[in-house]
Amino acid sequence: TEIPKTQNPTATADAPTSAPSTVLADAAQALKARLEKDGPPPHPRLTRALREEIVAFYAARNHAPLWLDPHGVSASGRALVQQLKRADEDGLDPAAYPVSRLDADHRDAAALASLDLELSVAAVMYARDARGGRIDARRISNLIDPTLDLPNAASALQQLASASNAGVALQAFNPPHAGYRALREKLHDVRAAADRVASVTIPQGPVLRVGMSDARVALVRERLKLQPTTDMIYDAAVAEAVTGFQRERGLPANGTLTRQTVAALSGAAVPRLEADIIANMERWRWLPRDLGERHIFVNIPEFQVRVVDNGVVTHQARTIVGKPDTPTPVFSDAMQFLVVNPSWFVPPSILKKEFLPKLAQDPTYAERRGYQVIRRGNQISVRQPPGERNALGRIKFNFPNKYQVYLHDTPTKNLFAHDKRAYSHGCMRV
Repeated sequence: TEIPKTQNPTATADAPTSAPSTVLADAAQALKARLEKDGPPPHPRLTRALREEIVAFYAARNHAPLWLDPHGVSASGRALVQQLKRADEDGLDPAAYPVSRLDADHRDAAALASLDLELSVAAVMYARDARGGRIDARRISNLIDPTLDLPNAASALQQLASASNAGVALQAFNPPHAGYRALREKLHDVRAAADRVASVTIPQGPVLRVGMSDARVALVRERLKLQPTTDMIYDAAVAEAVTGFQRERGLPANGTLTRQTVAALSGAAVPRLEADIIANMERWRWLPRDLGERHIFVNIPEFQVRVVDNGVVTHQARTIVGKPDTPTPVFSDAMQFLVVNPSWFVPPSILKKEFLPKLAQDPTYAERRGYQVIRRGNQISVRQPPGERNALGRIKFNFPNKYQVYLHDTPTKNLFAHDKRAYSHGCMRV
């Protein structure tokens, strides 16, 4: 019996234009040719060292594509692209990680090779930016000394290529800290509410409390989305809404319309607030990814110090930080020892700017203030011996660093009662 041709097991249908193995093999050849001739695609911050690492990484895998499958861009590649497009969720700029359209003809080996390399370069740059490589913090100030863990190209690509979800793995290069995650959520909330927040400028005036009357009450009601009324009484409903706003902004939540509250109500437009949040997200990238199970965290603008043990704040206290013209440096180091009843040796910067000019005018200046002047040849140092007047108080916690700052006690306890506590030469008084 004659078997129809369509059922003949020995019959061969038309072969696909490119077999799966051929697609990837051709792409690998195209990758090799591209890398040997031109190298990876250009990027403004792709250094020569990173370019060489990418070339070596592909060579070690015989130029096999990372983000392709027989049909074009693989699922991993598409997950990677989606995360790159969402870079703004982490305060990064999606335009910094450009990738061509993903619908390259799977029969065009050169186009596929170029797309694979674009994805790799974008992924490497995102991973490094997420770890703090986007900005050279030391160019902002020599008082910023970040602890960065920038991945090299090979380690970043290997980690992403072996992940079950490359997009999730890429986002994980961002800081893991709870403080960073809170800022990330706040950034989302601010952007989501941007269209709903009315821009209202409230002029300064006398402090308002419940029962007082003022023409600005109408503006406060408008800003806080309260039902408008014809009277100008600062009533309990307004005070309650102001209290909620104050609590949200970290102000004293007393329901009183203070100058500080007025400034916050009519202050930062959403773009400025976004910029502030993004700037602080960047600061988190300057800290070690692993802060240690037990660590001490000084929040400089908050004037607070916290001891954290396994994620739990076990101690919290007010602290005094550097003055605006002698700010506390931003860095991380390991606490090594403490000194009880310490002596204080005046740091070279203070000695040069303050002590030596006064000693030149009055040779008894240091002695009258209880300091000891020590001369060794042409070198002069000034020491304040231990005691209740010592600038370091009764105890000094030391983590040797190039800034010569530390945590220490202080005899001027009254300054802790102030809301703004920026009085030191850079050390943190506790």
